[in-house]
Amino acid sequence: MYKTILGYLDTSSTSDDLQPGTKLDLSFWMARALCSRKRHIVSVEMPRPYREGYREILTADANVVDLHKLGPYYYSYGSQLLKFEMPETADVAKSLIKCFQTRIRKIMDSSQNAYNEDTTKLTEKLDETEKCLFKAGQIGLNDFQRWETRQTEKLTTSEMVRSHRKRKRALMDDS
Repeated sequence: MYKTILGYLDTSSTSDDLQPGTKLDLSFWMARALCSRKRHIVSVEMPRPYREGYREILTADANVVDLHKLGPYYYSYGSQLLKFEMPETADVAKSLIKCFQTRIRKIMDSSQNAYNEDTTKLTEKLDETEKCLFKAGQIGLNDFQRWETRQTEKLTTSEMVRSHRKRKRALMDDS
């Protein structure tokens, strides 16, 4: 048996060891390492934005919640939390899915109806995953607008062909 000296993690402690029942805020990677299947050194509590109270708020109306304030990577981090064996893991998973399903329609509608507009107000409450989807919707809208105005039919020389011609001329000039 080995002795773990983790007292330094608790800044209010003068002991080399953590006292049983001490609560600490640890980074995810450290909590994951200390609470794995092989070694269960610490127990983990569900972070506040994923607890039952917040899940109830998301169930009531997920569209009004500022997910970016709860965590800029709300879905990604939530899915990582599912690796811990906690009693509410199944409820968290269902909540993440339901929240995403509820919000995705509004996100895509907003991205499709915001042509050449400042979208800062629309995206400030979105998590990073949702922002990526919003941007994808915007790109699709812009591509459609270009197609509709026949701007996609205009053929242009690709950068690779242009640089190849320049190289070919340079080689001919050297000869």
